[in-house]
Amino acid sequence: ERAPQRDPIKCSYIFIHSQHSLMQIQLHSLIGTFILAIGIYAEAERLRFKTLNALFLAPSIILILLGILMFVVSFIGVLGSLRDNLTLLNVFMYTLLACLILELLGGILGLAFRDKTLDLVNKNIRKGIENYYDDLDFKNILDFVQKKFQCCGGEDFKDWEVNVYHKCSGRGPLACGVPYTCCIMTQPNEVVNTLCGHHILNETRQDAMKVIHVRGCSHAFVHWMEDNYKKMAILLLVILLPQFFGVLITWAYRNQVLDIKSEWDQQSSDMKEQLTHNANVKRGRISKWYKCMPDK
Repeated sequence: ERAPQRDPIKCSYIFIHSQHSLMQIQLHSLIGTFILAIGIYAEAERLRFKTLNALFLAPSIILILLGILMFVVSFIGVLGSLRDNLTLLNVFMYTLLACLILELLGGILGLAFRDKTLDLVNKNIRKGIENYYDDLDFKNILDFVQKKFQCCGGEDFKDWEVNVYHKCSGRGPLACGVPYTCCIMTQPNEVVNTLCGHHILNETRQDAMKVIHVRGCSHAFVHWMEDNYKKMAILLLVILLPQFFGVLITWAYRNQVLDIKSEWDQQSSDMKEQLTHNANVKRGRISKWYKCMPDK
């Protein structure tokens, strides 16, 4: 007897799904590898400059963990797709689905509890300001944000009072002042006086706004997102759509594998029954009434 043959149309269909699934998974793998490389480089630079505070909150550590997660999950997906392994495909699909749901849930909760979210962000910024000169990662990020969004501190410029070097009761040239990145620049490439915010924390908000940006960076970033909602929408689509299509394609591919395996098992079972029947006929172990039944 000949072995059961697979339907060429279905085989072509599952092959196409396999290729799409592999392309999608490889994209996630490349992104994960890229993020991991950036994280390792950033961590090497962080250790080079001895910025060891807040180790587990360091952006480089977050990038490394994210890169490892994406690479491992993508590797599981590639292996499951190549081997038609349903367990690995399920692990990849449900992990990707869980990440997608968590991202959507986090965004919805952040919008629903906007004030509490801003309070939490401001609280963490103030903690970072306390170690501003000890954590190079946070210092570089905050300096960039203050320049880019023309802001100062978390909630407002008064947040700098929590830093031991900038509080008004301290001693030294930085006492009662703010970093130069808070200062107003009249020209794009202007060389700013690093002590332009000297003793500015003693001034009223109206007087301070003549020299520095007084609004907090959390509020400035929210306003920027509201003004650039189209860019934010595109960014969200770029982040979420690959994950959504990854789940969808993996689900379709898994179902095709299930159908093919089910059909193959059924054909194998039918073939075994036919072989058993033929063997019994040859050995004369079949009853007369069964011999009258038509062959399959």
